[in-house]
Amino acid sequence: MTTTEQATPAGSAPSLPEPDVRAALDAAIATVRAGEQRWAGLGVAERVALLGRVHAAVGSQAEQWVAAAVRAKHLDPDSPLVGEEWLSGPYATLSGLLALQHSLTAVAAGKSPVGGTKFGTGPGGRVVVPVLPTSPYEYLLLHGFSADVWMKPGVTATEVRARAGLGALTPAETTGVGLVLGAGNISSIAPLDVLYELVAHNRVVILKLNPTMNELLPVYTAAFAPLIELGALAIVTGAGDVGSYLAHHRGIAHVHITGSAVTHDAIVWGAGPDVAARRAAGTPVLDKPITSELGGISPIIVVPGVWSAADLRFQAQHVATQRLHNGGYNCVAGQVVILSSEWPQREAFVEELRKAIEAAPERVPWYPGSADRVAAAGTAYARADHLGKDGGRLLIDARNGVDAAAIETTEYFSPVLGIVDVPGTGQAFVDAAVDHANSALVGTLGANVLASPASLKELGSGFDEALARLEYGTIAVNAWTAVGFLTAGAPWGAFPGHTIDDVQSGIGIVHNAFLLQDTERTIVRGPFRPFPRSFVGGEFSLSPKPPWFVSARSARRTGQLMTRFAAKPSWGRLPGIFVSAFRA
Repeated sequence: MTTTEQATPAGSAPSLPEPDVRAALDAAIATVRAGEQRWAGLGVAERVALLGRVHAAVGSQAEQWVAAAVRAKHLDPDSPLVGEEWLSGPYATLSGLLALQHSLTAVAAGKSPVGGTKFGTGPGGRVVVPVLPTSPYEYLLLHGFSADVWMKPGVTATEVRARAGLGALTPAETTGVGLVLGAGNISSIAPLDVLYELVAHNRVVILKLNPTMNELLPVYTAAFAPLIELGALAIVTGAGDVGSYLAHHRGIAHVHITGSAVTHDAIVWGAGPDVAARRAAGTPVLDKPITSELGGISPIIVVPGVWSAADLRFQAQHVATQRLHNGGYNCVAGQVVILSSEWPQREAFVEELRKAIEAAPERVPWYPGSADRVAAAGTAYARADHLGKDGGRLLIDARNGVDAAAIETTEYFSPVLGIVDVPGTGQAFVDAAVDHANSALVGTLGANVLASPASLKELGSGFDEALARLEYGTIAVNAWTAVGFLTAGAPWGAFPGHTIDDVQSGIGIVHNAFLLQDTERTIVRGPFRPFPRSFVGGEFSLSPKPPWFVSARSARRTGQLMTRFAAKPSWGRLPGIFVSAFRA
């Protein structure tokens, strides 16, 4: 088959790129098809060395990377919000590269990437694999935070160790050319997806950038030059017609997309009047496998307890961060706060939340369509609070008979936050909130739970049993699920079991730098209070206000220093990070 052969599915009626663009895309596919043989010929130790060169190149491009993201998102270069671009861009990518090198080094030595890891046991006898912290560096940098991977029920510890490594266990057995349709919101998503395709699945990659990320093309080209020069990666740009052309090209063996369920379904089922018939018949227009990360409606479950005024204020800032980070344009942004209708401090917390949203730094609504989505939410909820300098942040308190369906089923992907109530206190509330999140909210990507140490102690084992029933790919307890995104060894994706017929938050996982098979979910835990108040409730945590909080005043400098550390880890770089972090 020649590289110019491609398929345009009947009935889908996509628009095709111009002939010269098609020729360039065909040439890119031909390049990586040739590069597949070179990738297959690399032993695992050689891949470690190659990823080391990529790591060095990413580190050298970190300043330019962040500058490009700042331009793309119309940020003030001096704003603390620039810290978001350091942490969610080069820092996350560098951390992922370091962890992948660790795993491949183990495989090259004939060992399991988790051979020396002490496993735990979770509800139902699940094997629990700790993935944060995994080094003294991580223990100090994120003191008080942890992340565990719960494996699927029935998988044994022996099986976990033996299967870890995925495609790296058979490096010569490549699986063709994969298409990565890059995300348009976070600059590390596409690079991390590319790395997972290469290492975990032995697929060389065509990366098609989302147009919102085109500003980063020169940076990506330089940062991933070792892979591009090998022919294992080609980066292209373009609109939806380019993505459709590539997805249905016969030279592409697999598609991975980070985006929306609407875009996923358009690729899989096509467009036009015959979509319903194709769905009913089970005949998708896409004739190859597809994996995906598609967002959803993320809950923030607030367990009622006796909170101090400082607790109410800090956790309100925490919730505001989960909604407003990156302007609200995150697949895992918290969208629905689930409160107890019987919590005596409910109104006090809502008032603090209103203040936190109002006080968060102003930023340009940079993601396409944001204003329209905010307007749609305002139309659906005429009594919503319009907060912020321009009134562009909505807080919707859906109680007293207000229909919560829209806020629970529409991913607004903008600064829109809803509040819903369920009855009960203690375990009764937790169980009711879990049932509500599972049944009423669309999507299964991430869920957040906030509970004081006293409440967690009172709940005991019932709390973990409730987590086991909460069907989300990442669950964060007194943290934000984005910590799971930043944790290189943690799998990232929807709760297992979705199909192209009902894709919800997607199919498959990425990140997962320890290359684990048969994962079910990740559980992230953090401190309920920042240092030094953390010691009030018996929490041993030295972490101050986290640098990803939108209210963290030193976030820009802290993010920059953490990125420099990830580029060249050393004990000497830690004191500066701590000093900056404690100025948050």
